[in-house]
Amino acid sequence: MKRGTSARKRQLRGNQDPRIRVSDDYAYTYGGDAAEMAGAYGLTPDPWQQTVLDDWLAYDDDGTYAHDTCGLAVPRQNGKNGTLEVRELYGAAVEGEKILHTAHEVKTARKAFLRLCSFFENESEYPELAEIVKAIRKTNGQEAIELTNGGSIEFSARSKGAARGFTVDVVVCDEAQELTDDQLEALMPTSSAGPLQNSQLILLGTPPGPTTNGDVFPRTRRNALSSEHGGTNWIEWSVDEIGDVSDESRWEETNPALGYRLTRKAVEKELKTMSPDGFARERLGWWASDMANGCFDPSEWDALKVDFTDEEIAEQASWKRAYGVKFSADGKRAAIAIAIWKRGATPHVEVLEHGSTENGIQWAEDWLTPRCGKVSTTVIDGKANALDLYNRLLAGGVVKRALDPAKPETVTAASSMFLNAVTEGSMTHIGQPALDDAVKAAEKREIGKGGGFGFQSGNETDITPLEAACLALWGVRTTKRDPSRKAVVG
Repeated sequence: MKRGTSARKRQLRGNQDPRIRVSDDYAYTYGGDAAEMAGAYGLTPDPWQQTVLDDWLAYDDDGTYAHDTCGLAVPRQNGKNGTLEVRELYGAAVEGEKILHTAHEVKTARKAFLRLCSFFENESEYPELAEIVKAIRKTNGQEAIELTNGGSIEFSARSKGAARGFTVDVVVCDEAQELTDDQLEALMPTSSAGPLQNSQLILLGTPPGPTTNGDVFPRTRRNALSSEHGGTNWIEWSVDEIGDVSDESRWEETNPALGYRLTRKAVEKELKTMSPDGFARERLGWWASDMANGCFDPSEWDALKVDFTDEEIAEQASWKRAYGVKFSADGKRAAIAIAIWKRGATPHVEVLEHGSTENGIQWAEDWLTPRCGKVSTTVIDGKANALDLYNRLLAGGVVKRALDPAKPETVTAASSMFLNAVTEGSMTHIGQPALDDAVKAAEKREIGKGGGFGFQSGNETDITPLEAACLALWGVRTTKRDPSRKAVVG
């Protein structure tokens, strides 16, 4: 069957101006110098890339970078890595910087290495670059370009310990949406004593998806967008809502390379094959929420709020109960929560106590000692104070089988159970401010290497109420202990 001829479509042209640009005032920039140098080697920046380079290579009067942290979020296939190539060429070849280029996957880091090698190894076309090469290492996992001026570019896939032993001036994190706190903690000391004493962290990526465990990129974005972003540069092409994903004008607004290197046909294919959420995130730069990594949708959480009648409260008196006790990582705060549930009903969680432990944990001991034995289980977690509380409760007469010291696998199971319950709408709460704030500030934190996670605060909010509620929910759903059942001695 012969298809009819379609009407000619208008030419699409990507917007060169970002929707969001956070940049400090600066004295001068070498962005133009970098563009001129790279242009001689066939890397002429687009206008949007020049904007990015100007901010990345901006200096204060004291000769240090105006932005010690730079974040770039732009949809895929628009030229992030081309911008980075200009930055790395200029930094290493002209400024003599030692640069560590990291990526989430080995193949991505390797691809970036081979691309830059094509400039330094091409003696016939780029003799000036070839002349300053001291050595090029091509051993898999140890790729590096070393220059005679002291500059270098080393390449590495990220892991918790992959950056040990490096000393550099600039750390680059490609695929930054996958960057975890553990990985960042391994990377940051590499530039603390950089030879030039002028360090910079560059993050490039896209909005994180629902299965992404990265914490750093979204938090950097949120910090930059706050009123006190000091020294952080953030540039972003995005939409603020999913909206009409088939609207071509929105494609243009969020893809600066559209009509230049990115074709309409490629975007149309993505539109046909992706979900609206996926297309909005990957092609329109949509951040699913302002949460660090989309842990909880505030509207989903708010929808679980209930007001019980007196009759419902009376009926719930016979439900199974469990306490969750969580101490903060620094040991300065704690929360006690309760979860109630019976088979066939919807579990309910509330925060019962929440306070400081600066003056000790006596208040928690006093509250729990007469109550623990009357509920099915009490799950206790926290590197600081948890073991002390556990021992105090045992000494106070609480039976051992009524207490459950949490293990890492308990925390990961409890966290995923709670997140699923919120997403599925299979839990209720009463809208307590401390718990509301904790849920809405929560980020994921990676636990172990098997995809497990817990929660951490994306700002200064105390999230122990959330963590205690997770433990309580897990406890009430998994314990088999019935405190009303008397043991039978045979």
